[in-house]
Amino acid sequence: MDIQLNITESAQEYLAGLLAKQGTDGMSVRMFVTQPGTKYAETCLAYCRPGEEKDNDERIELTHIKVLLEKNSLPYLDEAEVDYAQDRMGGQLPIKAPNAKMPKVNKDSPLSEQVSYLLLTEINPGLASHGGDVSLAELTEDKVAVLKFGGGCQGCSAVDITLKDGVEKTLLERLPELKGVRDVTDHTVTENAYFQ
Repeated sequence: MDIQLNITESAQEYLAGLLAKQGTDGMSVRMFVTQPGTKYAETCLAYCRPGEEKDNDERIELTHIKVLLEKNSLPYLDEAEVDYAQDRMGGQLPIKAPNAKMPKVNKDSPLSEQVSYLLLTEINPGLASHGGDVSLAELTEDKVAVLKFGGGCQGCSAVDITLKDGVEKTLLERLPELKGVRDVTDHTVTENAYFQ
C-alpha cells in the first residue's frame, strides 16, 4: 500500500539521537495507531529492537533512521507527519495523523466507511458542542444507515430534529446511494441529555 508519510529531517535527527542512546545496534522506530478508526485513536512511536520486527511490517529507510509501519495501521497513517520543534523545555515531537480516527475514503470505498467518515468529520464536530456524538451501528442490506446517538444527544428532546434536519439530510445529500437513516438509541436514558 502506498501512503504519504513525512518524517521531517529534524524529527529524524532527534529520533536517531534517541535510538543511539539505547545502546543497541540496528534499532528502528515502529509507528502504529492504537484503536484505529475510532475517536480514541492515538498515533504512536516506539523503539523496535532487532528481532522484534514483524514479517508484514512496511519498512522505510530514511536518511537517519529505519521506520517500521504496522500493517494494520497503514491506511490510518496516510498523510501523517512527524516533526521536531525545539523549545525552552528541550523540544516536542508532534505527530499529525489526519486519518487516524478514520481512513480517508472516496466514492469507491464501501458505503459503511463513507457514512462513518461523514459522521466523524462533518456531523460529530457540530454535535460535540452539546457533548454529543453519533456513530453508525449498522448498514442494512437495503442501504439504510442505523445510527446510535451518544453523550448529550442520548435522551435529548431535540434529537428528532437533529436526526431529520441535520444528520439524515446531510447523509442523503452527500451519499445518494443511501436509502434512509434510522435511530436505534434508547432516548429514555436522559442523565447526560443536552435538552431534557
